[in-house]
Amino acid sequence: MTEAGGSSRRERIPLILLMNILFIGDIFASGGRGIVGENLNRLITENHVDLAIANAENSAGGFGITPLIAEELLSLGLDVLTGGNHSFDKREIHDYYPHQPRLLRPANYPGILPGSGIFTGKARNGAPYAVINLQGRAHMANIDDPFRKADEILASLDPAIKIRFIDFHAELTSEKVAMGWYLDGRATAMIGTHTHIPTADCRVLPGGMAYQTDSGMTGPYHSVIGVDKDTIIRRFLTGLNGRMEAAKHGVELHGALITADESTGHAQSIGRIEIRK
Repeated sequence: MTEAGGSSRRERIPLILLMNILFIGDIFASGGRGIVGENLNRLITENHVDLAIANAENSAGGFGITPLIAEELLSLGLDVLTGGNHSFDKREIHDYYPHQPRLLRPANYPGILPGSGIFTGKARNGAPYAVINLQGRAHMANIDDPFRKADEILASLDPAIKIRFIDFHAELTSEKVAMGWYLDGRATAMIGTHTHIPTADCRVLPGGMAYQTDSGMTGPYHSVIGVDKDTIIRRFLTGLNGRMEAAKHGVELHGALITADESTGHAQSIGRIEIRK
């Protein structure tokens, strides 16, 4: 029996399956690697993380990455490592790229270079995902257009891959903001890297994409973006270059936690993560 005007059929409420994505900003030198090692497992466990990503292009002494360090970071529980303008700094990494697809370099570098700017896999919850690495061109190397490269990659993905994360490694805030609006509705999240300064603009854009202009650095903050502060101050005072060394003190971990609907790829929320020693 049903009331007048009622229905004996129950309406089916769509089941929303949520997944959590952790992104850790530019890991800088041994201090950055150390704080990731100390906190990653706890972050994954406490936040029920299904996919853990980190930018690691500065993880070797602040400039580049080595095969040994890449394997160390992946063994900690990171699923994918992204890069940027320092991706090719270490000579030994060139031969390593083809053997480790989970280590990315920007996709809009020339195709003749080793490595890839995209990795697809399955997260801990079984959801298929794609991680895409792009680099800006303003005040950076004159490489291929990241906007058109994003179009190309997104169009090539299997439609079943709803979770699409993009690390956009760029200098200018305006270029990152423009890319965010350009990608909204076509990706789950776009997080900016490179400037090493965390921005307070985490938000979900109208089309369902989580966005942050820059996730900040994971490394020593008693520094000038990771480098010994006295060396950089001397450079500004004298105009002379000096050997740049990674700073040691004030190590912090910065990143973002994104919750997304795995069936649509739309982000539900994004929040900053900050850990200080």
